[in-house]
Amino acid sequence: MRPRFRSPQSRVVTIVSVVGLLALAACGSDDAGSDETSAEPSVDATSEPATEGESSAAAGGLGDVCPATVTIQTDWNPEAEHGALYQMVGEGYTIDADLKTVTGPLVDSSGAETGIDIQVRAGGPAIGFQAPSAQLYQDTDITLAYVATDEAVSVAEDLPTLAVVAPLDINPQIIMWDPGTFPDVETIADIGATDTRVLYFQGAAYMEYLTGEGILKAEQVDGSYDGSPTTFVAENGGVAQQGFATAEPYIYKNEIAEWGKDVGFQLIHDTGYPIYAAPLAIRTDDLETLTPCLELLVPIVQQAQIDYVADPATANALILELVGEYNTGWVYSEGVAEFSVENQLELGIVGNGDDTTLGNFDLDRVQTVIDIAAPIFEAGGKVIPEGLAPEDLVTNEFIDETIGLS
Repeated sequence: MRPRFRSPQSRVVTIVSVVGLLALAACGSDDAGSDETSAEPSVDATSEPATEGESSAAAGGLGDVCPATVTIQTDWNPEAEHGALYQMVGEGYTIDADLKTVTGPLVDSSGAETGIDIQVRAGGPAIGFQAPSAQLYQDTDITLAYVATDEAVSVAEDLPTLAVVAPLDINPQIIMWDPGTFPDVETIADIGATDTRVLYFQGAAYMEYLTGEGILKAEQVDGSYDGSPTTFVAENGGVAQQGFATAEPYIYKNEIAEWGKDVGFQLIHDTGYPIYAAPLAIRTDDLETLTPCLELLVPIVQQAQIDYVADPATANALILELVGEYNTGWVYSEGVAEFSVENQLELGIVGNGDDTTLGNFDLDRVQTVIDIAAPIFEAGGKVIPEGLAPEDLVTNEFIDETIGLS
């Protein structure tokens, strides 16, 4: 059977990966406090047709200020968490199954071409499990890459990045458990009050946080998790393990016959580790050059995320097509994709944050990540710039504040 899960190197910022110029791979949840999020998202002012002079795709205006192809490096195989990117890929796209890329006209919310192409590159196995930030610097054809906030902290000295928009507001990563075995457990801290073994991918920075804060005990965590359900099933749910709120709860109940029931979980975000998991970032030194492009492009990305969760069918069809064409061993079903979108909304993984805008950054939240992550990475031997500030890692300069879920 082909593996269904992310490999140990995937989608997790690790202590190991940030030492030695990120030579190793690093890529990158029950109640997220998102009761105000609507299941039928819409936008206000920006849903109106563009008029002359507006930053819209209607006149192909991106061609005057952007690269001919805006290339985006993701952190993993195609999946619904990347929906905003695939939403922007118009008809007539081409797939390179060897390089694991899809390239097509970049379209706006109305489906109009913007005058440039978009190329979305798979991460994880497609790039040897390198961190997106490392890939961003190794290949200057890449315009933007997914760089999680803690990853940005870890590479700020050697590979500085600046995130310009956050399609996901909350990290979907979780610790999960069997509610039948642990009927009184509601949080990760409850697991920490027991001696239950907690499986995770070795070196994950969030685990250093959880053990450092006493939420979990150092002696109960086990970094041998390989992405397989084998141990969880074999132990009849007697262990807890990491996962993603947008995947594992569905997979374990519907696609693992040996389990076939619900799991309990809590978002790692809700323990006080509030990274932005998949913001789009540029090389910091490219800011001046890319500013005219980003002024037009970022609002299109914001709107694409809203359009995707409102009607994901077209983008999901492309995601499933790419999974099949790339044939990396990644198994991803239509059911998982649909479930992912539902949970992205239900848990506020896609959401407006604390205001009415989707895609912007809370600088206080970024400062919290710096305060938590910098000591963790420094303890692992990484140099963190003195006085590192949120403005060094993220910017709201290009965000259209009128675009948000309602």
